Amino acid sequence: MQQHDVAEAERTKPAEAAGGAARDRRRGLAFALLASVQFVLILAMSVLNVVLPDIQREFGLDRAELALLSASYGMSFSGVLLLGGRLSDLYGNRRVFLLGTLVFGASSALAGVSTGLWMLLAARFAQGAGAALAVPAAMALVSVVHPEPARYARAMAVWGGLAASGGTAGMLLSGVVASSNSWRWAFVVPVAVAAVTVVAAPRLIPEGAAPRGRGGRLDVLGAALVTTGIALLSYGLVEAPERGWTSPVALGTLAGGGALLLGFVVAEARVAQPLLPLSFLSSPRRAMALLAVFLGAAGITTIFFMLALYFQEVRGYSALETSAAFLPFGLTLVVSGLCVGRLVQRFGPRVVLVTGLAVAGLGLAALGLIGTDTPYAGALLAGLVLFPAGAALVFAGSTVTATTDVPQDQAGLAGAVVNTALEAGPAIGLAVLVTLATGHTTKMEHTGMATASALTSGYGFAFTIAAVAFAAAAVCAVFLLRPRPPRDGG
Repeated sequence: MQQHDVAEAERTKPAEAAGGAARDRRRGLAFALLASVQFVLILAMSVLNVVLPDIQREFGLDRAELALLSASYGMSFSGVLLLGGRLSDLYGNRRVFLLGTLVFGASSALAGVSTGLWMLLAARFAQGAGAALAVPAAMALVSVVHPEPARYARAMAVWGGLAASGGTAGMLLSGVVASSNSWRWAFVVPVAVAAVTVVAAPRLIPEGAAPRGRGGRLDVLGAALVTTGIALLSYGLVEAPERGWTSPVALGTLAGGGALLLGFVVAEARVAQPLLPLSFLSSPRRAMALLAVFLGAAGITTIFFMLALYFQEVRGYSALETSAAFLPFGLTLVVSGLCVGRLVQRFGPRVVLVTGLAVAGLGLAALGLIGTDTPYAGALLAGLVLFPAGAALVFAGSTVTATTDVPQDQAGLAGAVVNTALEAGPAIGLAVLVTLATGHTTKMEHTGMATASALTSGYGFAFTIAAVAFAAAAVCAVFLLRPRPPRDGG
């Protein structure tokens, strides 16, 4: 009898191994699909950067309209994220993920056939809203695809680098599109990925935990306050550097947005089932991780914005040459992204995060040394390699730190909060650094410095300030992310 059992066990081993391999392949495909969507949703934010002048000429836009178009996707994306996270937790991660992807894909197609500014604006706002529904749900589904703690941590480390990779890819794709016949080709990739996802996701991605829609309530007041508040604040931050911080538009939108967000905090402290439980942000570790996400996103956006202007206005590069100049940035992100999962597993998110902040800060310090005739293969190249290497580590370590020990019924919320920090970085960080750069440029011009030199000096000043912020954050992370002392077993 015992020999029969042993023989039977030996016969079933190949079948079990085959089943395990098939399960792993299915998980790999599911994660790849989720990661592709996350990548493209971030890509869509920067995919119009280089082609904006073409759109301006075709539709006859003034600078204010162009600024609104540039900010529209990010405004709706950041404003709806917390609502998207709550809907994901209440009504099912996969259901909300598919809905958001469908809205994103349909509005991307609408953007590609737009015949005027308002049609394109509506499409970009809808794109951002669809992305805000899909992103938190996709992030929550990672824990469904990889429920084991070790695999989940590794997957989230990879996930953390997708934002930087997507933003860079959008910038590169924008340059390629700018050299083609029409800016409308920028929307082909988003439409294609959305279409494939809507078809494949129900077959590959499990539903996860049962939705809590019947037992939970949606905080409608909180959703209205935070969505409108973030949208107003984002618009004010976009307009302030152009119109002036004391202009009626900037002051009105910033004050209105700030007041609504303050009202949101008050409302969340009183409602029984808040959109964002304030206790969720009380952890110093999570707060540090969110600050790191904010800084990383701000750094990437600042580099793209200022160096794109520097290459074209100071160095005379074409749109395609400008995109090519960012290739080392993108390649470094890809290589770093392949390593971050193993690094987090081996050294832990704390070491990875602190190291990333320090390396990214060195990259910004190198960019702070640029001049009007700085050789590309010098401080520029050093900054375009060091910063993305550090940023990949920052996003990996901070994403794992921010989502560790989060209950499954708050997984959508965690994804929303992380991505809100990701969106706040470009809006707030870029606005502050552009203001600092502009002020420094004006000061240099008043001393008699040539315009090109003054612009370059302003960019370098902003990069240096950002480098100091990263260094300070690295020091803070050393203390705030100390390993937790073991609990007393008694």
